[in-house]
Amino acid sequence: MNDDGKNASSEGYLVLLGFSKWPHLEVALFVVILMFYLMTLIGNLSIIILSYLDAHLHTPMYFFLSNLSFLDLCYTTSSIPQMLANLWGPEKTISYTGCMIQLYFVLALGTTECVLLVVMSYDRYAAVCRPLHYAVLMNPRFCHLLAVASWVSGFTNSALHSSFTFWVPLCGHRRVDHFFCEVPALLRLSCVDTCVNELTLLIRSSIFVLIPLILILSSYAAIARAVLRMQSTARLQRAFGTCGAHLTVVSLFFIPVICIYLQPPSGESQDQGKFIALFYTVVTPSLNPLIYTLRNKDVRGAVRRLVGRERSTHS
Repeated sequence: MNDDGKNASSEGYLVLLGFSKWPHLEVALFVVILMFYLMTLIGNLSIIILSYLDAHLHTPMYFFLSNLSFLDLCYTTSSIPQMLANLWGPEKTISYTGCMIQLYFVLALGTTECVLLVVMSYDRYAAVCRPLHYAVLMNPRFCHLLAVASWVSGFTNSALHSSFTFWVPLCGHRRVDHFFCEVPALLRLSCVDTCVNELTLLIRSSIFVLIPLILILSSYAAIARAVLRMQSTARLQRAFGTCGAHLTVVSLFFIPVICIYLQPPSGESQDQGKFIALFYTVVTPSLNPLIYTLRNKDVRGAVRRLVGRERSTHS
């Protein structure tokens, strides 16, 4: 085999170019990304701990929210530490094995989030549109089943798609024009025809992005109709509060993902794609806890009870 046909895996590493075109931005990006990462860790861990410790939050909504928080912790940790290391130091390399592992987890966790957001929208639909049957519909066993189905579907889809990407020959190219290992960026390195891979990516993205988005919007269309018929102002405000927060999270996640995975690849859009990817990998996971809890009376009440319990213990 000649040098041009040599796969990058034989070299043992890849170079993540990231934001090296803008070296003056790297220090500023390091500081900003580190701040967002710390916000993500603190915010999502707080939701998980509160949901576990406070009996008032042992409801389907907070069970799924805890799953989302754990998911965001894993999702950011699969890419941000590597990104920070590359921004801080002159070395911007990642081992080929490390790249494939990162690719698998980023895909798996991203797909899981798409499915989990559908499950959360169904939970809100059941709460608003079927309040009398809510406890029966969203019983603990069914909630656990929905959560497991979300995680299993994400990791299964990733196993299939990562294996397709793994066998694409990178032909000696080791410079990935991205800040983490993502399928579109890796396909650009190949010196063989990747039409089949791109078509597979488009089909799978349609299944796990567009279909969930249609289901979510359908749920909220039904919720909107039910909300407009409500006589109680308190129930109306509560429904708008919880559903508005969820729709904001859905928008922040799905819009950037659609821009990356459901548009035809072009050289001009690569740099733009990096900043879009930066948004859904760094910014969105840090905002989710704020969006769900900022005006949430349940969470504020849980914090007060927890603080009061700690004070009474120490007094």
